[in-house]
Amino acid sequence: MRETVIQFGEGNFLRGFFDYFLHKMNEKGLYEGKAVVVQPIPMGRVAELNEQDCKYNLYLRGIKNGEIVKEHTFVESISRCVDPYKNFQDYMALADNPDFRFIVSNTTEAGIEFVDTCKFDDKPALSFPGKLTQLLYRRYKNGLNGFIILSCELIDNNGAELKKCVLKYAKLWNLEEDFVAWLENENHFANTLVDRIVTGYPNDETKDMHPDDKFLDTAEIFHLWVIEGDFEDEFPLKKAGFNVVWTDDAKPYKKIKVRILNGAHTSLVAGALLSGVETVGEAMNNEVAYAFLNKCMKEEILPTIGENDESISFANSVFDRFKNPYIQHKWRSIALNSVSKFSVRVLPTLLEYKEKKGKAPMGLTLSLANLIYFYKNDNPDDNADVMATMKDDSIADILKNTSLWSSDLSDLTEIVTEYYNKIDTMGAKETMKWILSE
Repeated sequence: MRETVIQFGEGNFLRGFFDYFLHKMNEKGLYEGKAVVVQPIPMGRVAELNEQDCKYNLYLRGIKNGEIVKEHTFVESISRCVDPYKNFQDYMALADNPDFRFIVSNTTEAGIEFVDTCKFDDKPALSFPGKLTQLLYRRYKNGLNGFIILSCELIDNNGAELKKCVLKYAKLWNLEEDFVAWLENENHFANTLVDRIVTGYPNDETKDMHPDDKFLDTAEIFHLWVIEGDFEDEFPLKKAGFNVVWTDDAKPYKKIKVRILNGAHTSLVAGALLSGVETVGEAMNNEVAYAFLNKCMKEEILPTIGENDESISFANSVFDRFKNPYIQHKWRSIALNSVSKFSVRVLPTLLEYKEKKGKAPMGLTLSLANLIYFYKNDNPDDNADVMATMKDDSIADILKNTSLWSSDLSDLTEIVTEYYNKIDTMGAKETMKWILSE
């Protein structure tokens, strides 16, 4: 089968997300092409993946429409792996194959960065965008068509940011203007939004699965891929049945994900921990925690961002995902850097609700009071200055601190103080029950 995709990254996520999609499209006869995986950093595992012919087992497990669903796939969509640090010429030779059309990447949030010490003659350039520029330049010199580049890194405007870095390298390395024009006109750097929890190698379960498979991977059933552009004719993801959205603008979808999925986590995390609930799954089986989250979602988050088929469907999927018995998601992990998360994920909804309704939403406001109480009385994990401010300052000073929230929240002081005092006297669980009874 032809090689049509260059993939930067051999990690669990792409193998449980993109490579699975590619395998299924091939299996259904909708597409014909495999991926060549490039190791993006000096320390990687492509040699090990090559040793098992780049094939591995993937288990998708979760809850769908209230029922437990399991799916096993033996994934065969990767043809080979290349380590540019050991075989730079093999890496650069990828630019010579006219069959390659797509580039996909997931090099972590830190992967898309411009490092000005990278040189054109490095073999390879240290940064991922530097390596990509080297490859693209050779492609241009070959007189071949450009690529559709699908960045899956979890940063805003990931495709646009990657393109900025590539253009910076073209300038730094004094590459000709015709190359820059080719970059602009012959390549599409797509902004994308990816959503699937990939839990990776199941250390406690391998005896019951495939103990000899070093790349055994597990993930939840749910997935979403929003891509700016429309290349369905070339890459029939939707026809294959995947939850893929081709769009001119990914921002509305990101808003839905951040406000609903991430907002649900962040609105409950402090209250759950203060109530002695350790995992997300436990919270879904806890009558009070579940009812509180349901109130926040159905009465405050959804009415604020707009209730439509997409947002309602996504919100319903969130509850199924949180109930997934195969994912032990600890609230302590979710609580990392909760102040900045709250300001991005929950606070915009709280403020928009207040503006629309003329009063603060009770559930999300209690979430803010829980957050402050957690930082003052528990063991948060955050920036040292943030933790000191939250612990030592008064509630009034915390709320008016624009460096924490990017806005002055002084008009919430009275209600947050009231809720804080109830937490202090009644406990977090009883305070949530009180909110639910109001």
